[in-house]
Amino acid sequence: MASAPITPPANRTRWQILPYVLVSPTVLIILVIIFWPMAEAMFLSLHDYVLFRPNQLTFVGLGNFIAAMQDEVFWISVGNTALWIGLTVPLQLLLGLTTAVLLNRDFFWRPLARALIIIPWALPSVVIALMWRWIYDPNSGVLNDILFRLGLLQTTIPWLSDPSLALHAIILTMTWQGFPFFAVMLLAALQAVPKSLYEAAALDGATNWQQFVRITLPAIAPVMATAVLLRIVWTANSIDVIYVMTGGGPGYATHTLPLYAFIKARSNLDFGYGSALALLFTAMLAVAVYFYIRRNAKAIG
Repeated sequence: MASAPITPPANRTRWQILPYVLVSPTVLIILVIIFWPMAEAMFLSLHDYVLFRPNQLTFVGLGNFIAAMQDEVFWISVGNTALWIGLTVPLQLLLGLTTAVLLNRDFFWRPLARALIIIPWALPSVVIALMWRWIYDPNSGVLNDILFRLGLLQTTIPWLSDPSLALHAIILTMTWQGFPFFAVMLLAALQAVPKSLYEAAALDGATNWQQFVRITLPAIAPVMATAVLLRIVWTANSIDVIYVMTGGGPGYATHTLPLYAFIKARSNLDFGYGSALALLFTAMLAVAVYFYIRRNAKAIG
């Protein structure tokens, strides 16, 4: 006698479907906000589309990408982007790690210091850019005034007008803005390290430096690796501070690749070429992130 097929209870089926129902709004938002613009950028990158020439959407295939390879400003922007990331993130990490180690010690105004250290990270980027523009101002800026009073300068330095100094000046600004992120992340990691490890190491005669290298760094390595990855992505995509402080100048001295793509699309209204630049930057950043994750897989995972 054949047995009847077993059907799952209705309640069980509902519980199986429920997670997908709960996640679907988030997935829909991601598709609309992220993947739809990405698909549109890919479409525009294959076309010659300038906004002040309406109804002229001409398919050019890889023409925009080939033009980028022959664009001198593109390669200048690539070099500036590499310098921008290669200096800003390590400086933020070094300053943030130093700050975290200091804030992990006991001193009477530590709660106030922990509260104040977050201010650069909490301030809007536009406010920071305007503040540092005043600091760097060659006529009324506080930086030149301090250097004059210390006898280190005999004439004013145009920090943001000198092509050899402008990018480094903005890197200093971004270092000041971003190091609290590392400080907070690493401070949390430091507080999770058992004190007994340091006590045992001290009994074995380990110096403070040996304790730092053999205990502290390995213990906070996963958090550090993740924080560096996040800052690489965020710093690479950051254009607001550069745009407000210099607009990409003088000349192309502070042009980064995301900023160049933004200027092409916003100022020149060349959405086809701007989209191609944005996709090239995305591909380059994805490759860099891939190799970083592959090298630090154990720490991140």
